[in-house]
Amino acid sequence: MTPQIESPCKLICDLDLERGLCKGCGRSREEIARWTRYSDVQRQFIMTELSARLKDMGIDPESPDSIDAD
Repeated sequence: MTPQIESPCKLICDLDLERGLCKGCGRSREEIARWTRYSDVQRQFIMTELSARLKDMGIDPESPDSIDAD
C-alpha cells in the first residue's frame, strides 16, 4: 500500500472570496471538503496546482507571513 498524500492545510483558513480559494493552502472549498475522498492521483494533481494559485493571489507559498488577512 502506498502512503497517502498528506493535506496541504497550514491551519490558515481564510478564503479569498473573489477567487474562492484558501489563502493558506490554495485549495477551493470543494477541494477542502472532498480531500479525504479524493484518490492519491487526484490529490497529487491538486498539489501541483497550489503553489501557482497562491502566487496568483500574491502569496509566497514558502512564507506564511506574506498572507494578508483582510
